[in-house]
Amino acid sequence: METKWLEDFVSLAETHSFSRSAQLRHVTQPAFSRRIQALEAWAGIDLVDRSSYPTRLTPAGETFRSQALEILGALQTTRNMMHSHQVAGQDMIEFAVPHSLAVTFFPHWVMDLRRRFGALKSRLMALNVHDAVMLLTEGSCDLLIAYHHPSQPLQLNPDRYEMLSIGQETLAPYARADASGQPMFRLPAKPGEKVPFLSYASGAYLGRLVEQVIKLSPVPLVLDPIYETDMAEGLKAMALEGHGLAFLPNSSVEKEIRNNRLARASAPGACELSMEVRLYRERPEMARHTKPQAQALWDFLRDGGASGP
Repeated sequence: METKWLEDFVSLAETHSFSRSAQLRHVTQPAFSRRIQALEAWAGIDLVDRSSYPTRLTPAGETFRSQALEILGALQTTRNMMHSHQVAGQDMIEFAVPHSLAVTFFPHWVMDLRRRFGALKSRLMALNVHDAVMLLTEGSCDLLIAYHHPSQPLQLNPDRYEMLSIGQETLAPYARADASGQPMFRLPAKPGEKVPFLSYASGAYLGRLVEQVIKLSPVPLVLDPIYETDMAEGLKAMALEGHGLAFLPNSSVEKEIRNNRLARASAPGACELSMEVRLYRERPEMARHTKPQAQALWDFLRDGGASGP
C-alpha cells in the first residue's frame, strides 16, 4: 500500500469526482481510478459507491476516510519532527515545557541563563504535562522542564532519567482586584456563601495540586465550579474579567499584582502549595543522542548555575 493512494482517496472523498481529483492530483483519470482500485484491493472491500453521482463513499469508505486522515496526519507530524531535528542542529537545545511554565517561567529563566551561561539557542515545545513527558521518553527533546510536588511525582524512572532543581513556584488563589485593591472573591468564603471557581480540567497536573490544597485545608473551601480549562493562562484571563477565583502559579500573576488587576484571594500562607521547578534529561549513558550544547548547559546548572532569579 502506498501513501499516495491514501492521499488520492481523501481527495476523492472531498471532491466526489474522479475527474476533478485526478486533475488536482496531477494524474490522468484512468491512472487515478487504478490507484483507487488498488487501495480497495488492499483494503479488501469497496470504499467508493460508483453507482451514484456525484461519487460518494460506501459506509466502509466513510470509516476508512477518518483512518486515512489520521494516518496521513501522523506521518506528517513524524516528518515535521524529523525535519525539526535536522534544522535544529547540534547547537539548538530542544525543551519540552508545560504550557504554564512556557508562558511565564521559561522566558525569564532563559534570559537569566544568557547572562550567566552565555549564548543559548533554544527551541520550545509547549504541551500539556503528559505530552511533554512523552517527548522526553520518546527521545524527541533534549530537556524537559516541569513542576514537581511529592503528592504528584512524574513517572520517570530515576535509573534512566536525572533531574536538577531550577526554581520554586507557589500555587495560590487569585481574583480580580476591586477599586480598593481587594479581591472580589476570597477564601475561606463567608458562611452560606459559595465562591465562583475557575478550575483546571480533569486530569490537568495543576488541577491535581489544587485538589491537594482543597483536601488539606483546615477549613472547608466552598467552591462553585463555573468554568474549566487545562491552561493556567485561560483561567487567568477569566479571573481578570471578574468571573471567579482561580489558583495560579505566582510567576504568572506578578505583573497583574503590580498593576492591581489581580489580588491574592487568601491570607498569606493559607490555601497555597509550594512546587519545585525541575529540569529532566536522559542519563548520558542511556541517551539516544546527546548534543554538546545541551551537555554543557547541564554541567553548568549542575555545578552551581541552577540558582536563578
